[in-house]
Amino acid sequence: MPNPRRVPGRWPVLGHTPSLLRDPLKLFTSLPAYGDVVELRLGPLPVHVVTTPELAWRVLATDADKFDKGLVFDKMRPLFGDGLATSNGELNRRQRRLVMPAFGRTRIAGYAETTMTKLAEELVSSWQPGDVVEVDKRMQDLVLTIAGQTLFSTALGDEALAEIRRSIPIMLKYVLIRAFSPRFVERLPIPPNRKFDAAAARLRDVIGETVVAARKEGVDHGDLLSMLLLARDEDTGDGMSDRQVHDEVVTILTTGAETTAVALAWFFHELGQHPEVERRFHAEVDEVLGGKPARFEDLPDLVYTNQIVDEIVRRTPPLILMRRAREDVELGGVGIPAGSEVAVSQHTLHRDPRWFLEPERFDPDRWAPGHTTELPKGAYIPFGAGARLCPGHVFAPTEIGIVAATIGARWRLVPVPGKKVRAQLKATMQPNRLPMTVVPRT
Repeated sequence: MPNPRRVPGRWPVLGHTPSLLRDPLKLFTSLPAYGDVVELRLGPLPVHVVTTPELAWRVLATDADKFDKGLVFDKMRPLFGDGLATSNGELNRRQRRLVMPAFGRTRIAGYAETTMTKLAEELVSSWQPGDVVEVDKRMQDLVLTIAGQTLFSTALGDEALAEIRRSIPIMLKYVLIRAFSPRFVERLPIPPNRKFDAAAARLRDVIGETVVAARKEGVDHGDLLSMLLLARDEDTGDGMSDRQVHDEVVTILTTGAETTAVALAWFFHELGQHPEVERRFHAEVDEVLGGKPARFEDLPDLVYTNQIVDEIVRRTPPLILMRRAREDVELGGVGIPAGSEVAVSQHTLHRDPRWFLEPERFDPDRWAPGHTTELPKGAYIPFGAGARLCPGHVFAPTEIGIVAATIGARWRLVPVPGKKVRAQLKATMQPNRLPMTVVPRT
């Protein structure tokens, strides 16, 4: 079988890592030109990247049992432990059975009512006309607060909530540098490593203490932590240990909050750049909400709002999904030896003009009812696919829709003139800064 086509621009020792950190979008959108399976180097390590929906679906869904989690997840294991993001095999399947009920539709409706709508309403009530708010920072703080209160509904979690808001932004700032750098870089006493390690240690300690205290209290508060502590495997009747609960809490906080906060920030940036989209959005929230905060039951009627959410998520997904071949496999006519790293990039798929007409154009109407029937399976996978589909694939769009509509019902967020906004790579594609002026709708 032929070898994968090597992507040009490789550096000695560092491979394609400098290009990845400098302009990941340019790098990943260029890959289909080199073939269906191409070779990148993360440091000295070769990574086989698939660039078609069919092959992405095979790796993530159809042939998922032939792959384990890959390099990035190995690097994150000291932080995540053996949570859903990093575990493999039977442990991953068992943890998924225990965790998924906490993200069922009925539970999400409850989180929306008690936490999402309430905190979104508090935020919009705190603004005054003419305020200039750092939307990216406000959305990150809001999403972390929602995540924290969903997990810890009582005073038991107050210290944990404070540490979540303190430490997770630091970890997210440096996580990709950590993940894509050669291993020797992790051991260097440089500021990014020291800050990341200190924040991760603080977060692990405070969440560990909270889990132990909640187990000892033994009260079902109806929050996500209670569900994790009370969950029992249908086959064995066993629950999770404190360590396993801790690992899932850290995973939920770290992987879920970032993508949702970034999507909300870009949501309002794009409204500010596209007046007709903003007009249609405001017309819809006026008709559906009548000035009231959005609730879970309003979401089916917020059709255009949901289209904006889908378009935002298409443009700002996680950077890459890593897998490792458990056995020799063939992908696109290329032989992949057992132990090789394989990757799927949502950025590559979501911005491929073969599947999305004018992919650089912001167009919520590409998600209008009936417009996606010809989209091949695997072309749009913001939350992954198959048995390892992100547990938050319903939670996150629900939160984005409720928060965005609640803000839009009362305020316009207007770009500050002269402040250039660009994407920068952290854990996801974040805006470098996003100051916007609060203008009352009335």
